Amino acid sequence: MKLSSSGKALTILVFLLVAFGLIMLSSAGVVEGQKRFGSSSYFFQHQLIYGVIPGLLLFFLFSRVHYKIWKKISLPLLIFIVGLMVLIFIPRFGLAVKGAQRWLDLGFVSFQPSEFLKLAMIIYLAAWFSQRGSYIQNWSYSIIPFLFILSFVGLLLILQPDIKTLAIVIIISMAMYFFAGAKMTHILSFLLIFAILVGLLSYFEPYRLNRIKAYLNPLIDQQGVSYHINQALLSVGSGGMFGLGFGQSQQKINYLPEPVGDSIFAVIVEELGFIGGVAVLGLFIFLILVLIFIAKNTHDQFGKLFVLGTAVWLTAQTFINVGAILNLIPLTGVPLPFFSYGSSSLVGLMAAMGIARSVARH
Repeated sequence: MKLSSSGKALTILVFLLVAFGLIMLSSAGVVEGQKRFGSSSYFFQHQLIYGVIPGLLLFFLFSRVHYKIWKKISLPLLIFIVGLMVLIFIPRFGLAVKGAQRWLDLGFVSFQPSEFLKLAMIIYLAAWFSQRGSYIQNWSYSIIPFLFILSFVGLLLILQPDIKTLAIVIIISMAMYFFAGAKMTHILSFLLIFAILVGLLSYFEPYRLNRIKAYLNPLIDQQGVSYHINQALLSVGSGGMFGLGFGQSQQKINYLPEPVGDSIFAVIVEELGFIGGVAVLGLFIFLILVLIFIAKNTHDQFGKLFVLGTAVWLTAQTFINVGAILNLIPLTGVPLPFFSYGSSSLVGLMAAMGIARSVARH
């Protein structure tokens, strides 16, 4: 496959995932939309207007703009996004939802800056690491500044709190650091430190600790702490090989928590079966492989690191979400890319795909 062909393949796969995601969201959100907003098509319409359309516009725009411009503005972009995250804690602008201070309300629009932080971090780290060269393993020149940036961003996410985004940002950052040429011992040491941090945050927060308990023993308190995972597994198991049929999920009818959010994969498997679930994962894997191919054949270090960072972002969110629904890991609340409801997440990811398309184009 040529680099130009890989760019076309990326575009086709992104379109397929967006279209398929919107179709499945229209089914998963019927009951929830009617119950909460009085419209069975609420989630479909909101995702289309505020997620898909802006996302496609950014995808086409960024695919046409030469990707190297992002290297020049990487620091101002990161500062701007971090500034938006700081605004969250100001009562006039911050919007609390379910006890978490993650939304920024500007009056005419509200969104989650943390979803755009992932993209800003990938751009900044790709620019920063590409300039370090042989100094990438130097403590004072590379490692300490890298940890300082990651710690500051991590602190803002902890204060929200948004541990799932913190975990994704850490995975992306460490992977990009590794691709840039860091020592494996450094990577493992940092991951151990962050794993301990996340463990402590989970231990001192009851609902996170309950998720771990439910993962270790789904049979305990099936109407309480284990309710979510049991309903998700029941939904997956009900689908069988070929599913109950599109729109026929029973678990989305007031049983399965967050059917339009992080549980949407359970609805997909229940309605489309094992075959449908594998097909969705196949699209993701194919897109990830296309991104890796683009990175492998890109000679510019900034472009290479950016595409690899985007591939890690997509890989981490996809398999953490699916793994949690299948009880392979504890429930995390991480959304399924392109499918889960959330315009901020979709727009940020589409923007990243547009830049990756530009790397393939140029």
